[in-house]
Amino acid sequence: MTGPDARLPDPGTWLLDRIDAREQVLTCQIEQTQAEIDTLTARLGELSEQVEHLRISRKTLISLAEEDPAPVEPVAPPPAIPDHPAYQQILAVFGEVGGSLRARDLAMAMDLPLTQNAIQNVRAKLKRLASRGILVETEPGLFTQPRP
Repeated sequence: MTGPDARLPDPGTWLLDRIDAREQVLTCQIEQTQAEIDTLTARLGELSEQVEHLRISRKTLISLAEEDPAPVEPVAPPPAIPDHPAYQQILAVFGEVGGSLRARDLAMAMDLPLTQNAIQNVRAKLKRLASRGILVETEPGLFTQPRP
C-alpha cells in the first residue's frame, strides 16, 4: 500500500492547472500578435501616405502640363524710343515701308534735303535706334525693324 503522502493529485486541480497554463500561452501569443498587428498597421499607414503623396504629385504635374504646355519666357519690355519727333517719324516711315532702308532713302522718305549733313544726321539716328534694339542693321548702312 501507499502512504498518506503519496496521494494522487486531484484530477480537477490538474485540469485547472493545464487550462491556466494554456490560457497564459494563448494570452502571450495574443499580445505578440497584437504587437505585430500594431507594427504592420503603422507600416500600412506610412505606405498609404506615400502612395497618396505620389498621386497628388501626379495630379499636380498633369494639371500643370495641361494648363501650360509650353513654358512662356518672360517678355522683355519694349526698348525705350527717344522722345524727339524725328525718331517717331523714322519709325513711322519704317512702318509704312515694311522693309529695309538706307539713311539716304529714309531722308528722301522724310522729305529732308539730300545734303551730306542731313544724311549723316539720319544715319546717326538710325545707329542710335539700332543700339537700343529698336532697329537692326542687317548689313553696313542697311536698317530694318526686327522681326518678332
